Amino acid sequence: MKISALKVLATAAFAAIAASPVLGADMAVKARPPIVEIWSWTGFYIGGNVGYSWGRASTDVTYINTVTGLPIVPPPGSITSASYNMDGFIGGGQVGYNWQTNNWVWGFEGDLQYSDEKGRGNFVCAPTAIGGVCLPGLTFLPPGSGGTTLGLDQHLEWFGTARLRGGILATPKALLYLTGGLAYGSIKSTGFMAGNNGNGVAVASVASNSEVRAGWTVGVGAEFMFSRNWTGKIEYLYMDLGHFNNTFTLAPLSPIAVNTSTRFTDHIARVGINYLFNQPVVAKY
Repeated sequence: MKISALKVLATAAFAAIAASPVLGADMAVKARPPIVEIWSWTGFYIGGNVGYSWGRASTDVTYINTVTGLPIVPPPGSITSASYNMDGFIGGGQVGYNWQTNNWVWGFEGDLQYSDEKGRGNFVCAPTAIGGVCLPGLTFLPPGSGGTTLGLDQHLEWFGTARLRGGILATPKALLYLTGGLAYGSIKSTGFMAGNNGNGVAVASVASNSEVRAGWTVGVGAEFMFSRNWTGKIEYLYMDLGHFNNTFTLAPLSPIAVNTSTRFTDHIARVGINYLFNQPVVAKY
């Protein structure tokens, strides 16, 4: 019995000694931390946007006698300047590229927009009792005549920008940025003139012209990454396209012309969505 008990104890001790390295090895093994995928803002992107614009046109006019080529000094009651709204919906697309450095994101963006912004200004070269300088060739005031008038319809047909962008990540997926650069666009101007010819007969004409001008723009925005490749943004831009010049005339119906000079500025609010061609940065721990 003693021999059997000794054998049992020896066998148990040997098993414990043999198992101890395995247990030690198991205790030394630690669970691996999860692999973390960090979404990057670096890369090309393309997208679309819609919004609304509150434009403002400020127009000054001068009246010209086309026979003498001399400017007309309009009499009292004339309207030679006007400011009017040019509001409307906009929509278009954008492309760009981002570079991310830590919490900073830099890049450039270009966009092209359709615009429904329209407005009208009305101008008058007033008559006098004898017709006057605003009705060249007349020595009397025709019944019902209001002098020479111009209705100026203007339409921002399209515009685009080429801008730098720079901002900071408020969170890894939320970018706050400033932007600014070149702006350009086409304004169509249509003039409706009415007056009287040298015989006192009422006459009218209509003409239109489109002109592309370059200017500048600045703005702010916020962009949010809601998946690895998709972002949404809200943006405000102030745009100044400078002056648009046109000439409208009644000649040969009546020897008078109107030169117009319009400065156009715009406030743009829009929302957009972008597809980002990036790759995730995987951090292993």
